[in-house]
Amino acid sequence: MSENPVVVLVHGAFAESASWNGVVERLRERSIETVAVANPLRSLAGDAQYVRDVVAGIDRPVVLVGHSYGGMVITEAAAGNDAVRALVYVCAFAPDQGETAFELSLKFPGSTLGDALNAYPVATGGNELAIRGDVFHQQFCADVPADQAALMAATQRPVTQDALTTGLPTAAPAWRTIPSWFVFSDLDLNIPVALHRFFAERAGAKNTVEIAGGSHALSVSQPEAVTATILDALGS
Repeated sequence: MSENPVVVLVHGAFAESASWNGVVERLRERSIETVAVANPLRSLAGDAQYVRDVVAGIDRPVVLVGHSYGGMVITEAAAGNDAVRALVYVCAFAPDQGETAFELSLKFPGSTLGDALNAYPVATGGNELAIRGDVFHQQFCADVPADQAALMAATQRPVTQDALTTGLPTAAPAWRTIPSWFVFSDLDLNIPVALHRFFAERAGAKNTVEIAGGSHALSVSQPEAVTATILDALGS
């Protein structure tokens, strides 16, 4: 059985697996096997278990890559998971035990996400959240063309409020024991750049790349930079 790691990409809230297309294309050009997971965005524990199941089904070492809330998911999914060789956080949360995405987004000033959201009840209980179409471009992906932003807004995957307000369950966040890499932008309106820097420093990141002028949707607008960081993690 080949031991070359498989890259597993986990999108966050208000995105979907195709948001990784530019990264997948670049990794495939280098014959690197890649899987873009359809993150359920229903609950942190359930989403993480789903990613663990995907990793178990691959039956190979993996590099886990998370965007935004996907960072919460990979931090939980990789805890105690010997298959995970490296973690890559792309404009992503890297929480400690008990920390929630909502609470962390307010740790430093700069996030305007709260005012951009629509909330509505769902039959399974609680509320679901989506970014309003009239502000999606500016809020989520200001550095992509308007036509592309409109498509991303129409295909965004809503997230439950529960997923964003649940604290990280594990007492052993994966970044404490698994090498981590961080790539993020300085104009992220969902997760302030000061918070990204805090995460990278706290995790003792192997490498940190900050993209000037980038939006929250870095995998879409800057796939070369994201791919380069993943390759760095693979090369380790």
